Amino acid sequence: MPSILFVLTSASKTLTGGQTGWYLPEAAHPYYILAPHASIDFASPAGPNPPLDEGSVKMFAGDAESTKFLADETVKSQLANAKKLSSVSAKDYDAIFYVGGHGPPIDLAVDPINIKLASEFYQSGKITAAVCHGSAALVGATDAQGKSIFAGKSATGFSNAEEIAIDKVKDVPFLTEDKIISLGGKYEKANEPWGVKVVVDGNLYTGQNPASARAIGEAILKGLK
Repeated sequence: MPSILFVLTSASKTLTGGQTGWYLPEAAHPYYILAPHASIDFASPAGPNPPLDEGSVKMFAGDAESTKFLADETVKSQLANAKKLSSVSAKDYDAIFYVGGHGPPIDLAVDPINIKLASEFYQSGKITAAVCHGSAALVGATDAQGKSIFAGKSATGFSNAEEIAIDKVKDVPFLTEDKIISLGGKYEKANEPWGVKVVVDGNLYTGQNPASARAIGEAILKGLK
């Protein structure tokens, strides 16, 4: 059975001081697609109990998988025992997946341990995946030549239009769309904001937004097979 590392942010505050963390459906939807077929571990920079974005709990209160995830005893135990990124080895996993939320641009984007880990996954040809602001966790990762893993690659992540729509531009150190483009990436997005968009280019797998979380899970599953 393949093994996947889900990486969650440890940042609980945005740049403006608002509450943040990992975004509920972006963990729940891929988890329930992948869990029957793979072993999953959780990790974050600070380890156990990474902060959950409270806004995502409210927004997805009617979402079956999100509700199930919050009540799932296995998931609760996994979150309570989430590994510290510094204790994780890329050798132990077949894929890495970065959950979004406004936290990843704040901590994972600049965390040297995360940058090294993501680079190791990518350089070893393993699925290196992210959804929404999770793509921001990959902006420091490099290929074997030391170039950004986005350089010359098609990829997606939370769009500028979506960030503006929710009035969170000042909450993050950079806009994910702009950053991917600045690193030489070919940024792609759905025809309309909040539409489903997943882009697979080599072993780089990215999803645009919360609506794309289920589809990125399906893409990772297909890639593992």
